[in-house]
Amino acid sequence: MIMDSIKEDLPKNAMISDVSYEGSEIILYTKNKEFFNDSTDLIKKIVNKVKKRIEVRADQSIVMNEEKTIELIKKLVPDEAGVKDIYFEPEFAKVVIHAEKPGLVIGKSGETLLSIKQKTFWTPQIYRAPVIDSELIKSIRKMLHKDAGYRKKFLNKIGEKIYAEGKEVEWIRLTGLGSFREVGRSCMLLQTPQTRVLLDCGMAVNLTATKPYPYLDASEFNIQTLDAVLLSHAHMDHIGMVPYLYEYGYRGPVYCTRPTRDIAALMQLDYIQICQRENRKAFYSSKSIEEAIRHCIPLEYGEVTDIAPDMRITFQNAGHLLGSSSIHIHIGDGLYNLVYSGDIKYENTKLFEKAYTDYTRAEAIIIESTYGNSEGSKPSHKDGEASLIQHVRTALERGGRVLIPSFAVGRSQDVITILTETDINVPIYLDGMIWDTTAIHTAYPEYMSKYIQTLILHKGKNPFTDSRLHGIGSQKEREVALNSTEPAIIISTSGMLMGGPAIEYLQAMAGNEKNMILFVGYQAEGSPGRRIQKGWKEVQLDNGKTLELKLDVQTVSGLGGHSDQPQLLAYLQHFKNKPRKIIVNHGDGTGAVEFARTIHKLFRVESVAPRNLETIRLR
Repeated sequence: MIMDSIKEDLPKNAMISDVSYEGSEIILYTKNKEFFNDSTDLIKKIVNKVKKRIEVRADQSIVMNEEKTIELIKKLVPDEAGVKDIYFEPEFAKVVIHAEKPGLVIGKSGETLLSIKQKTFWTPQIYRAPVIDSELIKSIRKMLHKDAGYRKKFLNKIGEKIYAEGKEVEWIRLTGLGSFREVGRSCMLLQTPQTRVLLDCGMAVNLTATKPYPYLDASEFNIQTLDAVLLSHAHMDHIGMVPYLYEYGYRGPVYCTRPTRDIAALMQLDYIQICQRENRKAFYSSKSIEEAIRHCIPLEYGEVTDIAPDMRITFQNAGHLLGSSSIHIHIGDGLYNLVYSGDIKYENTKLFEKAYTDYTRAEAIIIESTYGNSEGSKPSHKDGEASLIQHVRTALERGGRVLIPSFAVGRSQDVITILTETDINVPIYLDGMIWDTTAIHTAYPEYMSKYIQTLILHKGKNPFTDSRLHGIGSQKEREVALNSTEPAIIISTSGMLMGGPAIEYLQAMAGNEKNMILFVGYQAEGSPGRRIQKGWKEVQLDNGKTLELKLDVQTVSGLGGHSDQPQLLAYLQHFKNKPRKIIVNHGDGTGAVEFARTIHKLFRVESVAPRNLETIRLR
């Protein structure tokens, strides 16, 4: 029906050779060169009429020869753009260009990009090449290029489902499969009579838990009828079990931002390697991680996308880590609007703007409550920055070395950004996955704060390529850092000292009271990091050895990626309209219940902190 509406507005000489879907987008392939170059205004009118995204691309019969196209691109694009790769996807009539400075490929007011398109009839797609070489990003982009034929069929199939005839939305239900009255294994099933969607699919924070995965065996959940998976961000407690779905036959789409896709793959591959080292069986194979990537449909912030006949979504910045999102879900034709906050930071930091709240409508909000209880008040991020710098200076001035155990994603890059802005002139070693995740950050400055974007894109000052930073990529390089006695800063995984290279540095530094271990993130009860933080002078390591601690132990608060209770309440306060229902998740039992009561008391709206496996009827 929508196709008929589009066709009736096209001129007879449009020479449309094919009409296909790419997910929710409708693609018209034309053999008419003039129509390809001059149809912009007409397509805008049709888009305004049908309220769907439409793009015109060239039929393969009229595109320029690939070699000549490469020659032309090299002639049009200045050398300073740093073009790394040019390849073609004939299935989509696209030429894909990877460049260190995409703005120079696009040109002033898009002139260069338009020139490439008009002269070659290929549709150019520009991606930022990471400034720090990332094998993972290369592998993902090459794999997607190689699988272009499969992805064209897959996206068309998804489009056919999206544009199928919709049923009346008589009811909307939400079932908690994980993360209710607990932190970790985030997973919720959202259902209408026609559509089944998972919001996140993560692991427990503590993998030795009796059930470290969501309740995917619940009668509510059926992998055969699942339509889509929506991912808020790339921490393992939100994305750790996504490949498991593909291990057991799911072949539908995963929607997330590009940084979330890339970091998730890195984290999931690391999980498999950890399982191999510890002689544990992983829940899935690397093949299933590849399947998840093949079926990923990446979205930009603010991009409205239909995912089913009765559901459309928009990702918005959550301020938590690179690519992290709150998800707005519009159900039915203006019937109901749900916001899933994901993990949020409602405070501007050096790396990210505070979480987005400018939603036109939200009848219900699912909000995290990691630090939602009344005791969850934290220092500001600025106070945390000052405290970090002060502690580091203290240790370095007495000739010591500083070990900062840190999570690979988010916290490490925050610390790097803070330290590289100071005049502290000592080597900063990055070990574990930190260098790899930092490389991913260099590919996506657009997902960071305006402050960082200005530094990188306009002032040419990239905190992630600072000369003081040294990535550790081998045991040989690690030995150099371990054996040095010169003042230095080491940022290393794991953040809770439950493994990773940080243990080796701790063993090398523990006996010198000039040295310092500086905790910048949450230390779970029972972890070695928590014991050291509490003041234990001896700790037993995983290898059975007892380590005597003489080094200085300090903690910095305020650098977390989660909001405390005052910030969470301010987040809710800044929504344009008052929701009818607020659902509290991702907090321990007492904290979640207390936060739900506080919300009800302050906002006078229905607020609940359900248990896992409870189903809530939203409408």
